[in-house]
Amino acid sequence: MREQYMRNGEGFILVYSITSRLSFEEVNTFYQQIRRVKDRDFFPMILVGNKCDLEGDRRVSSQEGKDLAKSFGCLFIETSAKQRIRVDDVFYDVVREIRRMNKEQEGKSKDAFDLTESNGGDCCGCILM
Repeated sequence: MREQYMRNGEGFILVYSITSRLSFEEVNTFYQQIRRVKDRDFFPMILVGNKCDLEGDRRVSSQEGKDLAKSFGCLFIETSAKQRIRVDDVFYDVVREIRRMNKEQEGKSKDAFDLTESNGGDCCGCILM
């Protein structure tokens, strides 16, 4: 069931708790699973370190989160769901990433060899890729 959600998902928010080293390490497992299911290296995604309101209990540094996000090629943000700190930003950012990727994909299909353009518009509108 999880793989079906991954296959259909356009964007992903990978969340770990800054107070749990184990949850941080598990994020990589989910990332690898999404890569396998999506069969590509890049997809809209944001890495989120949650519980930033519990700074005194921190087990994962901000730098570790930034470094992991960089290795994934995605954005990184720390939030607090409890105190609603930057939670909305995460959702806005993932939607922006999805839209950006859709525009890039749209641009790539326009760059593909379009027979309607190369034949003076006399063809059926097939695109060869």
